[in-house]
Formats: sequence, structure tokens, C-alpha cells
Amino acid sequence: MKPSIAILAGGGPAPGINNIISLVTKTFLKSGYSVLGLHGAYKSLFADDPKFENLTFEFADRIFNKGGSALTMSRFKPRDSDIRPDFFIEHNVKLLVTIGGDDTASTANRITKYLQSQRIDIANIHVPKTIDNDLPLPEGTPTFGYYSAKQTGIKIASTIYEDARTTNAWFIMSAMGREAGHLAFGIGSACHFPMIIIPEIFTNTKLTFDKVTRMVVSSMIKRKILGIDYGVAIISEGVFHFMDQNEIASAGIQFTYDAHGHPELGNISKAHIFNMHVGKELQRAGMKIKSRPVETGYELRCAKPVGYDLGYCTNLGIGVKILFDQGFTGCMVTADQKGQVAPLFLKDVEDEEGRIKPRLVNIKSDQVKNIFEYNLHFITEDDYEEARQYVDDPERYNFFKILEWDRMLAH
Repeated sequence: MKPSIAILAGGGPAPGINNIISLVTKTFLKSGYSVLGLHGAYKSLFADDPKFENLTFEFADRIFNKGGSALTMSRFKPRDSDIRPDFFIEHNVKLLVTIGGDDTASTANRITKYLQSQRIDIANIHVPKTIDNDLPLPEGTPTFGYYSAKQTGIKIASTIYEDARTTNAWFIMSAMGREAGHLAFGIGSACHFPMIIIPEIFTNTKLTFDKVTRMVVSSMIKRKILGIDYGVAIISEGVFHFMDQNEIASAGIQFTYDAHGHPELGNISKAHIFNMHVGKELQRAGMKIKSRPVETGYELRCAKPVGYDLGYCTNLGIGVKILFDQGFTGCMVTADQKGQVAPLFLKDVEDEEGRIKPRLVNIKSDQVKNIFEYNLHFITEDDYEEARQYVDDPERYNFFKILEWDRMLAH
């Protein structure tokens, strides 16, 4: 039987998936392999009747620049007892290519260990995909899909900022990012938003709705002092992952949970919750400011990939073949700015439970420090006198005191 490779895409969509599928298919077909595309990801791979199709050059050439995924996706997480070699053996599979984020990579890590324990010679190479940009790649190397999602988010956020200026109002915007704030920070900094709130900044204090709310109001007060009556605050949905259950319950939120045990944040409007808390705080402070919620998320995931991701995914797709030919397995494929391909072994970035550790925003980086130092608006002790014309207790909104920072990170 002709040797084959199998491709699956797990988790949620991200711009560029189809280009990965296309390039992997083309390069392996050229080398004489059959290419099997699995629908339903891991749910199909270990099913009694797996759903798959033989991928052709015509198929690959038709999809490479489109959004979404031509292979249907799933968040199904197999148990260790579900993992079996039947599909690999029946179809003479020599390589399993997994496309996904941290959960898909963690499962790929378990599959690699299983295959090795059974002395089954099947390689696994993972392609790091997520708009959250939170896989532990080398510093400065993005996950594919992030730049395309950010660009789509910037278009939306720029329109929202113009609406705020036009109507002299405030908008409270929520951005995707299950654990990390890369997307919120990227959109907010590009659009000159006066307040960006990501979970990574709560290093010295417990993350609560009250603190998030006071940071937003702090920005509103500072803009008032500057004679500006409008603005947008962007908050990463990842703050929910760092709040304890009592804090979440106090807001009356009833989460459902996905197959990985993560709260399904897409089922609720995070922006509405944040805006509700801001409205209550403004009422308590006696400030008459209009604010409206804006949710951003699903409209970013299946966007058409921008040029950066098309080129990047081309390098990653070819990189899968390069690493396979060099005998690598149990790794993520990486490509630097020069296009140089290298493996990043999953065992080197796993935690004690075998899960792939997320990459958080580096709040000590120059990029983050500069944005917080020069672009954000919030009140400090120096603003108390002027702030008292708007609130009786300006110290309640001191940005540094809320976060329990001695001073700005850049100092």
C-alpha cells in the first residue's frame, strides 16, 4: 500500500488553516504519498467509522487562500483509553499532522507518547494555530492566524473608536483570549485605546470585577481632565480564567463548559458584563457618562488570511515536510522571520500533567511598557486635585494602587 499522511484540525478556526492543509497536501503528494484529511479531528481519528477523504492537488489549490477550514473541526478530547493505532495501521499512515492550539497540541503530545510506548513508527508534527497567540513559541514568533485576526479586529475597533468620538460616548470592548491577552493588547495598542486590560497585569493582586471596573473609570476620569469626553476600553476575556468561582458567581454568571473543562465564554457577552459593572460604578461615583458594550470574537476566526499569514503558513506547511524528512516527531514546526524551519519539542514545553503551557503577554517587554507608559490614560496621585471635580475619592481610581504596583513597569 502507498504510504500516507493524515491531517486534522482541532479546536476553533483561525485564518490560515486552509493554507497549511494546502501546502502539506501539495508537498507530500509531490513525494508520492497519499494525503488523508480527517473531518472531526480527534473525534474521527479514533472512531469506529472515521470520516476522511483523500486530498488532491485540485482540492489543495482551491482552498489555500480561503478563511475557515476545509476539514471540519472539533474540540473533542480523547481519553487515554480511546487512543488506538487502528486508523494508522489500516491506511499505512507514516505521519500525523495536527493543526491547533494548546489543547490540540497537548493531545498530540499524548498520542506521540502512546505511539512510542507501543513501538509504532508513526511521526507526529504539530502546526501551532490560534488567534490567541498563546502557544510557547520562541519570543517574537507568532502563532499563525493571530495577525489576520488582529487585523480584522483592528478594522472593527477603529470604527468603534470613531463612533465614540462622534457621539461623545464610551465603549467597553471585549476581545478573545482564553488565558492570554495578546489579541486585546494588539488591537488596543494599534487603535490608541486609552485603556487596555489583560490578565497578565494582575501580578501583585487578586483579579476582581471591582478592580477591572475601577481601571476603566480611572481612564474616563483622566480623559475628562484632558478635556476628552469619549474613549474605548478593551478587556481580554482571559480575565475570567484568573477569577475564582466565587467572584464569577457574584456576577450571576452561569457558565457551560467545553470538552476540555474550559468555560464556554462564547455563550455569554463578556462586554455586557463589564459594561454593566462600569455603569454601576459610574452611578456610585455620580458621573454621567454613556457607555456601551461591544463583543468581538467569532467574526475574527474565519476571516480571510492577510498576506503575512499566507506567507507564514506557506513556510510552516513546507516546514512539516522538512522536519519529517529529517526524522523529527513529537514536535511543533516553527519558522522564524528568515523562514528558517526548526522543531520545538512538545515534551520541552509541557507542564507536570503533560499539557502545553500557554505563552502569556510579557508585561516586562519594551513594547508593553511603552504602551502603558505613553499611550494609556489613567489617574495617579498627581491627578487627585483635578480629579476631585469629577469624583470625591480619586484615590479609589489610582491605577498603580489598583494593581498594587509601586510605579510604572517602564521605570
